[in-house]
Amino acid sequence: MAKAAKTAGKKKPWTKGDTQISFLALPTAVWFFIFSYLPMFGVIISFKKYHINGGFLHSLITSKWVGLHYFKLLLNNDDVWIALRNTLSYNIVMLVVGTTLTLTLAILVSELYNKHLAKIYQTLMFFPYFLSWVVITALVWGFLSHDMGIVNDAIVRFGFERHKFYMEPNFWPGFLVFMSQWKSVGYGMIVYLATITALDKEVYEAALLDGASKLQQIMRITIPMMKTVIVLMFILNVGRIFYSDFGLFYQVPRDSNTLANTVTTLDVFVYKQLMSPTSPIGMTAAAALFQAATAFVLTLLANKIVSKIDPESAMI
Repeated sequence: MAKAAKTAGKKKPWTKGDTQISFLALPTAVWFFIFSYLPMFGVIISFKKYHINGGFLHSLITSKWVGLHYFKLLLNNDDVWIALRNTLSYNIVMLVVGTTLTLTLAILVSELYNKHLAKIYQTLMFFPYFLSWVVITALVWGFLSHDMGIVNDAIVRFGFERHKFYMEPNFWPGFLVFMSQWKSVGYGMIVYLATITALDKEVYEAALLDGASKLQQIMRITIPMMKTVIVLMFILNVGRIFYSDFGLFYQVPRDSNTLANTVTTLDVFVYKQLMSPTSPIGMTAAAALFQAATAFVLTLLANKIVSKIDPESAMI
């Protein structure tokens, strides 16, 4: 026993395999250090009256400390509350619709007997993910333009008047949710399809022998066995609930002032404040820090709640 305890406490030697794996992980580690950890120093700007005085570090050190001044200024800005309302509303709807839609489509595609047809469907649904929002914005303009849009041309042919879609706020909430799902549903299906593929087929064979219908197999076997993955994706999405797709909410509506109260999210607000010559950069940094902090807290909170209900499905 003493020998076993001594062996267990002894540090394992560094092997050639460890070196190879470390070299493989090095580019990712460098990428995270440059783009994720170094920018964290910019958090200090939220608490300082930043002014350019030489290099970035010198300016950061010499700038006056103002504490929570910019956070108070942020909370007193009416535009922030509008952006916060829009961000939460859109993300809650997209979270529910997106989870339901991607899971349903993944199950339907996996149940197709013709696997070549299933691959075609999956490719067609995955293709929009590769399109830039700039390209999609041009396509949407081609459909919704007042003068030359395909939709308005069709409306005129049926004897109705043209619509100014880019000046109709009521049209855009549902349309933006649709565009979000159209672009991301194929990518979201990947995790669920991979999980379904890895499920034990013997369980389905046993259920089939017991007379279970296809719907019963899905409800009693597929979804329960995917519970851990579904909950994990839910936790990660909850952590992003204060973020939004900038291209979707800024480029697709073409930054229309008429739609500002409908499509402005926190990401769009931060960008507009950053581009405004009169807006202090400290308030912009405070808004970005608020997003990051709430994402961190919500992720831990969602994981804590899940761990209390079902410890096996928790992320941490």
